[in-house]
Parts: sequence; structure tokens; C-alpha cells
Amino acid sequence: MRIALLSLFAVFFMSVTPALSATCGNGPGGYEAWKQSFIANSSSYGLKERVVKKALQGLTYNKKVVRLDRNQKSFKLSFQQFYAKRVNNAMIKRGQKLGKTYARIFNGVERKYGVPAPVILAIWGLETNYGSFSGNMSVLRSLATLAYDCRRSKFFTNELVNALMIVQRRDMTPAEMKGAWAGEIGQTQFLASSYMKYAVDWDRNGKRDLVRSIPDVLASTANYLQKHGWRRGQPWGPGTANYRVLKKWNKASVYVQTISVMAEKIGS
Repeated sequence: MRIALLSLFAVFFMSVTPALSATCGNGPGGYEAWKQSFIANSSSYGLKERVVKKALQGLTYNKKVVRLDRNQKSFKLSFQQFYAKRVNNAMIKRGQKLGKTYARIFNGVERKYGVPAPVILAIWGLETNYGSFSGNMSVLRSLATLAYDCRRSKFFTNELVNALMIVQRRDMTPAEMKGAWAGEIGQTQFLASSYMKYAVDWDRNGKRDLVRSIPDVLASTANYLQKHGWRRGQPWGPGTANYRVLKKWNKASVYVQTISVMAEKIGS
């Protein structure tokens, strides 16, 4: 009887805390077992098991992603070092040119969200050099590896679930989901959770596409900032309310300062 009660308790415990049934790890050894457990518990995350199984099928543990997660050096630079490494006059001029090329979209986006073109252009340029390179790594493989890895398992499990929601909603296929090593998606590098919350179908084609649709990219970036408190018509330099909003985009002070300065130069 005692054994039966313990078994019933175990079943109940697993049903209300599905994430605990999949143990994280610090090496590839337990990855496959973790993945199969995650698939088996798909419904507890609001996902369809067949969708998850197909999306994660064949995805292996990525040692490179874990190594990169442990070795983020860029944000240890001073602002001057970081800015010199990431921004040059050609980027500023290209941003100004793109501002004119997509002026109609930028004007519409600013009318709706209150975020001016130079700020969006600075983010677009800094994140992917205006879409020139948004990453070629499998987003799902990266996120599955980082969700299994113990260092930030909870955070990346949430990102993996959101990425699979994007697939389930048919905004993107697993093969289309290419991005940076930490699973950032698209031309302004949205995390999957931000994609689900803030991505906008500005071109009205039925999909929120932050990889190929520039209108969707620009509007979604503005929507993110507006939802985090952007104040229309206000400056964005250090000490301002809008500068604090930029910190919601990226917590690294050198990154935020670079966005602010780059935006000023693009707008001048």
C-alpha cells in the first residue's frame, strides 16, 4: 500500500511540475534523455507533442553554444573600445541612407509608436549591420542546448518554449529559424519570448516575420520600445526616461550608450 501511495504521489508531482522531470546537465551526457522528457511534457507548456517532436528531431547538443555562453567578453570593454569596435562612419552613412529609403515605413511607425527612425536604425545597425548578418545557427538547437545546460536552464527553457510556439503558430519553420548563438531571431535579434510579445505584422501578409520583412522588423522594434515606456518626442540621452527604456533592450551599459550616440549621429 505504501509503495502504491508513493507511486500515485510521484505521478501527481510530475503532472503539476513537468519541468522538474527533465534534469539539467553540464555536459552532453544527459542531453538526449532531457530532450525526450521535454517532448513528453510538451502539453504542459501549451505545445503539441507532434510539433515539438518534429521540431527537435535530430538536434544534438552544441558544445560551441555552451562555450560562447561562458565567454562573453565584449561587454567588458570600455564604451570607447566597444564603440570603436562596433561602429564606423560607413555604418552611420548607411543608416542615414536607409532612413531615406524606408522613410514611408519609418514615418508610419513613428506615428503609431512614437519611436523616431534614428533610434530604430541604430539598433538595426548595431544588432546585424542592417540585416546583413543575423546569424546562421539553428535557433532551436541553441535554445535546446542552453535549456538543458544548468547555468540558465529556467531562462532558456522559457525561450525554447516560445520558439516552439512560433513554429506551432506557423510564423516560421524550424529550418527558417536561423539566428545568433543564444537563439536571437531576426534583423534586430529578438529573443523568442520578445518575438511572441512584441512582433508586428506591419506588411499584413499574415505572418510576423523578423527575418525577411523589413516593415515587420522596424515596427516590431518600435513596438518593443513603446511597450517598455518610450516617451514620444523626448530625447534619449543618458539620464532620460527613454535612455532607461533602451536599457530594457540591452542591460549592458556600453551597448545602450552606443545605441544612444549612434542614433544621434544618424539623425544629425
